[in-house]
Amino acid sequence: MNTISQLKLRPIHYYILVSASMEQMIGAALSTLVGVIIPMMQLILHPGLSALMQGVIGAAGLVGIGTGSVIIGRLSDRYGYLLWFRLCPVIIMAGSAIVYLLPSPWMLTLGFFICGIGVGGGYSLDSAYISELMPQRWGSFMVGVAKAACAVGFIGAAGVCWLMLRHSPEPQIWPRMALILGVSGAVALLLRIYWIESPVWLVAHGRTSDALKAARRFFGPGVTVNTATAQQPQAQPISRMFHGMNLRRVIYSGIPWACEGVGVYGIGVFLPVLVMALGIESASTVGIHKIADSVMITAAVNFFILPGFAVGLWMVAKNCNNKRMLTSGFVACAIGLAILLAAYLLHWPVWVSLVGFIIFELFLNGGPHLITFIIPAKIFPIEDRGTGTGIASMLGKVGAVLGVFFMPLLLHWGGMTLALIFTGATMLFGAAISAIYGRMV
Repeated sequence: MNTISQLKLRPIHYYILVSASMEQMIGAALSTLVGVIIPMMQLILHPGLSALMQGVIGAAGLVGIGTGSVIIGRLSDRYGYLLWFRLCPVIIMAGSAIVYLLPSPWMLTLGFFICGIGVGGGYSLDSAYISELMPQRWGSFMVGVAKAACAVGFIGAAGVCWLMLRHSPEPQIWPRMALILGVSGAVALLLRIYWIESPVWLVAHGRTSDALKAARRFFGPGVTVNTATAQQPQAQPISRMFHGMNLRRVIYSGIPWACEGVGVYGIGVFLPVLVMALGIESASTVGIHKIADSVMITAAVNFFILPGFAVGLWMVAKNCNNKRMLTSGFVACAIGLAILLAAYLLHWPVWVSLVGFIIFELFLNGGPHLITFIIPAKIFPIEDRGTGTGIASMLGKVGAVLGVFFMPLLLHWGGMTLALIFTGATMLFGAAISAIYGRMV
């Protein structure tokens, strides 16, 4: 008999991959919706949303993601993965319903915060489930594929929003866009009806017979479990995560994730706004049609997330050095932003700005965005994996929250120049931390 880690890839592994990738897609869709909805609300509200309120709305979902990552990650370490894995889509559906049924700036903020809790909980569980249920040879690669699924969320949400605006070019339709999250949450829940508790978690908590039943339910009678890590369940204080090697693991997995979050979300959430600020969309359009044009360009720019992830995954499959991919990716992102800044200041042709965006997206998603998701499941031991992944994800969302909250304020204080300088400096800081702490873990 083979253990789970010794199996060859089977159809059930792809089912696991799709089901455990849903929060990645939904989280990306949530970020995209914020950037589309805020300009639409600006056209309805008089006076429009202040820069501070835009930052609050933009950050709400990310605060929820950070909250859900830590709380649900901690609870899953103690009580198992299965309940929370099924509950996360329900939380997302509830948040979506609030936005749709009670359309207002504050209910939008609350609804996106609740959606974020569900997404964050999934973040803390997705990589754990995939890394524990995949053959050892494919573990890191499949965790990376799950992260790459966010590209589907970014592109798909922008595409659906553009189609909705094309069919009904009215800013009042913005509450309907929240249904994208609710429908996606329902699909995730349906995929998880036939599911199991993690056999690795069960073994680690001394429940070897339950682990064997769970493994055979998914993989059939010809599989067994590795009982070498079997132990009696013990409550581990969270303080153990902030001493010695675990502290170095937290810094290495969390701080670069925070810097990456500034780029992915600070730029990604407000990409339609940035496109309009840079004047890349058609100058002949105004109002809702101007927003529709910016959403179309956003979808086109987001398309380059896919080849970025594809190259990154190819490098992961070739066992390229993850630490080098992380550091060099940050540096390349800074170069892309420098090109974008130069094009803006020197009034270069629009295509140069697009090249800067493309370089940024390619290297961000082929490097930091991908690798920061892979690292926690590789460096934290099983007894701390949910907590460690949750803390790393939470730190990532702290960076994302700061990026999203301050992006409208940066645009207000210093325009595109200040926004691009701040983001580029953050990328270089991420490169420095990656290079230093990558040698310590």
